[in-house]
Amino acid sequence: MVMAPSPDKHYRARILERRDLSPDLWTVRIDPGGPFEFRAGQYATLGVEHEGRRIERAYSIVSSPYEDALEFFVELVPHGNLTPDLFRLNTGDTLLCRKIAKGRFTLDLRSGRTKHLLVSTVTGIAPFVSYVRTLYRDWKSGDSPMPGDHKLYSLQGASRSWEFGYREELERYSSDTPWFKYVPTVSRPWEDLDWKGETGRVDDLLRKYAYEWRLRPEETTAYLCGHPVMVENARGILERAGWKKDAVFEEIYFQEAKSGSAGAG
Repeated sequence: MVMAPSPDKHYRARILERRDLSPDLWTVRIDPGGPFEFRAGQYATLGVEHEGRRIERAYSIVSSPYEDALEFFVELVPHGNLTPDLFRLNTGDTLLCRKIAKGRFTLDLRSGRTKHLLVSTVTGIAPFVSYVRTLYRDWKSGDSPMPGDHKLYSLQGASRSWEFGYREELERYSSDTPWFKYVPTVSRPWEDLDWKGETGRVDDLLRKYAYEWRLRPEETTAYLCGHPVMVENARGILERAGWKKDAVFEEIYFQEAKSGSAGAG
């Protein structure tokens, strides 16, 4: 979608760091260019000026609100409207960032459910990293009641292990805390022979881990983030297992000519 927004709605952001994981996956940290308030799970709208037009997309924020920089996990869509332009940007380059964060894919603290099942594919892990970084900071600081009784359980799927942009960080949190568990799974192990972890599509493992972690519908909120097919399949599995619609949150990362964002590419 092409927009011609008013300049005062945007900051001129600058890329601080870029990390390439594969030919089509990378993470980027940016200085937003001004004050930027958000809650873990929300998204920022990034844009570029291309051939006299401004093109914008929403991208889930990986970083915690406690961090100064904004971090994103992006997938290149070769014929997408925006990601090819973002892919060409390196450290020191600038881009547009809308001044206001949006999105309601935040941690459910109102329902009374204290268990949180986080299911994602590849870049869909972004809002969940933000959740965990934020809660970990609260937990370590000791000056916040969070996470309290809340416990998070994360299942992440990818085709190959090098597509897990935050696996080492999440495994570290999982081993260091009593309130977070993380299981990555690879769906194409024949292309990743060194992988020793779980295998299979993430939605196919949903029943197994919901059972192992003793996650009951009445006390668990589920969050589905990433590929639309995974989201649809996982929603059906959870609904058949007794989850009500208000206990299943969704954030779909569209794949048709757009990807790697909170709705586009």
